[in-house]
Amino acid sequence: MYVRVRLPLWAQFLKNLFSFLLKILYLRMKKNILLFCSVAFLASCKPEPPKDYVTLSGKITNPNDDLILEIRKGKDYLKTITLKEDGSFSDTLKLVEEGKYFLIHNKENASLYLANGDITSFTLNTKEFDETLKFEGGNADKSNFLIENYLLNETLLGESASENVIAFTKQFDLYKEQYNELKAKYKLDTSFTNPEDQNIDDTEGYYLEYFKKKANLIKEFAGKPSANFNNYENYRGGTTSLSDLKGKYVYVDIWATWCGPCKAEIPALKKVEKAYEGKNIEFVSISVDDLKDKEAWKAMVADKELGGIQLFADNSWESDFTKTFKVNSIPRFLLIDPNGNVVSPDAPRPSSAKLLEMLDAQNI
Repeated sequence: MYVRVRLPLWAQFLKNLFSFLLKILYLRMKKNILLFCSVAFLASCKPEPPKDYVTLSGKITNPNDDLILEIRKGKDYLKTITLKEDGSFSDTLKLVEEGKYFLIHNKENASLYLANGDITSFTLNTKEFDETLKFEGGNADKSNFLIENYLLNETLLGESASENVIAFTKQFDLYKEQYNELKAKYKLDTSFTNPEDQNIDDTEGYYLEYFKKKANLIKEFAGKPSANFNNYENYRGGTTSLSDLKGKYVYVDIWATWCGPCKAEIPALKKVEKAYEGKNIEFVSISVDDLKDKEAWKAMVADKELGGIQLFADNSWESDFTKTFKVNSIPRFLLIDPNGNVVSPDAPRPSSAKLLEMLDAQNI
């Protein structure tokens, strides 16, 4: 038989007080648990701070034997990355600032845009360096724009656009049209495109100034006796002067071992030399390398198996011959006739079909 026992008043009071205290303690613990869980949840949702470095990876097909990739920004930044045997790589770069950099491999280079925090990759085939270069991730749109704009410039503003002002103006209008289409394709912000637009204006000004200078050179030198180069060191031994070659046409190539566009003309120059082998013309290449780089000049002549007459200028850019002809950029080409008179003080490059037209017009 169940018997209900009535507690005395003091015991009932203690029971109620104890229950009340337990309830307060439970509520406080529940609140703390909820607060802890909320803090933990928010902490897990908080985004990681941006990384202060770039993650760069990719693969180069047909890499050079040295398996070295360089990332440069002028003379102030250099990161050297070693490729695996198959040309793949992955590394990090801590940048001083966001902006345009250069990737360099096997004496070829291209622009890319990097910012700390980027995870960027690219692929390329060295047999078609610029044509196959493709970026993904990070600021890939800006990098791809830079390489496509370079190819556009090279295609539309090459040798043919340099023939005269009319040809240049026509090609340059086409270039600007396709340049604007390229900007729209990648939807780039103005902070990036404004400097690129300025480069377009600068390029137009450069070409117009070039045509003006070329016209002045022709007016000043064409048909007149050429300045002489005297006793320039000959790679094959001894010295050579322009006067030693009197009675022959002389096609002069002013170049340097460090000049990329100069070296790009070497294959075409070899073809022209072969085409006119045995005819009344000498092909003379004059290096304006500094004296300290003479051994590098000799090494390149041997390594590239350069033909013609290879000479080393007596005072680099300050040589009388280069100063007289106002040579301030290279490569520069001149054509001199058998009597020592200037046919052209700014002749077409070996890669231009205009050179063969000029040589054939002389009935060499």
